[in-house]
Amino acid sequence: MNEPYDIIQTIVFTEKATLLSETLNKYVFRVNPRANKIQIKLAVERLFKKKVIGVNTCNYAGKKKRERTAAYGRKAHWKKAIVTLKEGDKINLA
Repeated sequence: MNEPYDIIQTIVFTEKATLLSETLNKYVFRVNPRANKIQIKLAVERLFKKKVIGVNTCNYAGKKKRERTAAYGRKAHWKKAIVTLKEGDKINLA
């Protein structure tokens, strides 16, 4: 799991994530649940060639979902990372 593409799965495009990127220079990524803050920081710096100041993470439990039978299934657990970039650095998402 040392490759940046193994650590960072997707970038999150929600209203809150867009406001964070426009106002506070923070970007939200969905990352591998086993990745730590240091690995996330190095992956973002390597992929986007930007300086990372801080990383905040949140673990989310997968929700229970009912299947067609009487049994219940579960969505996957996942992890979110909010990455703060150096003043003046921007990630071009277009």
